[in-house]
Amino acid sequence: MPVLKKRWVVPDPITKEQADMLAGYPRIIQQILVNRGHETREAAERFLYAAIPSGSDPLSMVGIREAVTRIKRAISNNERIAVYGDYDVDGVTATALLTEVLDKLGADVEGYIPNRFDEGYGLNKEALKDLHDQGKTLVITVDCGIRSPREVEYAAGLGLDIIISDHHHPSDELPQAVAIINPKQSNDDYPYKELAGVGLAYKLASALSDNQDQVVEGSLDLVALGTVADLAPLVNENRALVRAGLRYIREPHRQGLRSLIGVSRLDPHKITARDIGFVLGPRLNAAGRLDTAYAALELLMAKNVALAAKLAQMLDNQNRERREITREVQEHAEQQALDGDPDALLLFAADPSYNMGVVGLAASRLVDRFYRPSIVAFEGEEYTRGSCRSIPEFHITDALDRCADLLVRHGGHAAAAGFTILNQNLPEFITRLRELADQQLAQLADDDLLRPTLTADVELPLSELKPDLLEYLNMLEPTGHGNPQARFISRDLFITRYKTVGRDGSHIKFSVTDRSITYDAIAFRQGEWAKNMPPRVDLFYTFEENEYQGRKSLQLNVKDMRPSET
Repeated sequence: MPVLKKRWVVPDPITKEQADMLAGYPRIIQQILVNRGHETREAAERFLYAAIPSGSDPLSMVGIREAVTRIKRAISNNERIAVYGDYDVDGVTATALLTEVLDKLGADVEGYIPNRFDEGYGLNKEALKDLHDQGKTLVITVDCGIRSPREVEYAAGLGLDIIISDHHHPSDELPQAVAIINPKQSNDDYPYKELAGVGLAYKLASALSDNQDQVVEGSLDLVALGTVADLAPLVNENRALVRAGLRYIREPHRQGLRSLIGVSRLDPHKITARDIGFVLGPRLNAAGRLDTAYAALELLMAKNVALAAKLAQMLDNQNRERREITREVQEHAEQQALDGDPDALLLFAADPSYNMGVVGLAASRLVDRFYRPSIVAFEGEEYTRGSCRSIPEFHITDALDRCADLLVRHGGHAAAAGFTILNQNLPEFITRLRELADQQLAQLADDDLLRPTLTADVELPLSELKPDLLEYLNMLEPTGHGNPQARFISRDLFITRYKTVGRDGSHIKFSVTDRSITYDAIAFRQGEWAKNMPPRVDLFYTFEENEYQGRKSLQLNVKDMRPSET
């Protein structure tokens, strides 16, 4: 299967009326604001300054009042409480946040993270039995539990009360818990549905502390880490929380975070959401991918300098190991998936040798490379555990729901999900998923529409890029999923020089000019262009400041390029 050529899309230019509404901003910024749905001066200022949106009172969310009542009773009665999380960054930060806040409020509380390899995702009966035997009477889930009705029923039989806080999509059957906090419930009118698991933990903590800022504000660094790492859309309340959290990360008060920033060789004062997504997040995730995630939880809660330094270095080492394992699994999974059917609209690979901690990363690489929903799975002796990644045209969790009769457990989002299945049911499961993919995607593939789409904000001559534009572009931060960096297209640019960079020559640096102005450019993972670089190119890029060895310069960060048409 060839790597698919991307489609470039440019929105229509703004109208005179829209420009008049946003008078005072540069025309390029006006276009970017309109593209993001901010067409009035008031809406633009709310967006650029990342104001907390109206309607975000935590007590307006279904289930929070009941949860607060039960938790406060547990604190008053000196009950033993467990915060039960997940092994990814969202789950670990949510566990750390709620455990810390409950401790400040006088609770007898302990965090619990299941082991990916022994226990799998979410609530499990063995863990609930152990927590009961330890004397726990209340378990609060964060980032899991919404699809665990049998486990909650089992816990009730033991005498354990369960409060569920989970941002994943509910199924038709909700657990019979003391309270369920999930704005995606059909009966919840809370307007901001896309909070991450740590965002929901923060909302619960805020309600518990009666909105006392001094109790919860110091947790905003954790909210930023988990929200960005979990690819929650950086819009509305998420964007406001991450903007505020980044201020705490840039002046880190948390010893573990300070140590992690140190081993990552980042300047704390300049950390962005991209640094969370590509540098800090992967290191925090590495623990749960290769072993237990307790090291990440312990790091985020560490007070001792020496312990924090030791744990941060361990996570850095594990992340290097994780990268190599991911590369090996991805290469093998790609070969297996394409050998089975190179034209399949859903890619699947499973093998007993795959590390279960990186199968989701390998599936993501397949989606990035081939733009097909992809599943990579670890095949055990009795069960297969898989991670799914998908494209906007195919809601993967809905597809799993339609195969639920074959699955032991499953859950996730539109673009990412996981499942456990008995090996004997695996062939029928894959057949049914591929039939669903064919039904939904075949016509798009026939019409050559099933390929990645890159949407630019503005197409412009290179000479219109001015240094003072960066001041406004920085106000778009935090950028990421749902609020991408401003993206531009410039055409018919002349290449003046180029060279591959990186340990294996996988990246390419070059310079381009329109005969009026010249800019340096970097294209990551596009080093193959050096084999046949055209003299003139069209570029799809972001505009940024680059700092290397103390020298600052402006550069184009090229996301895609193609030869200019003759």
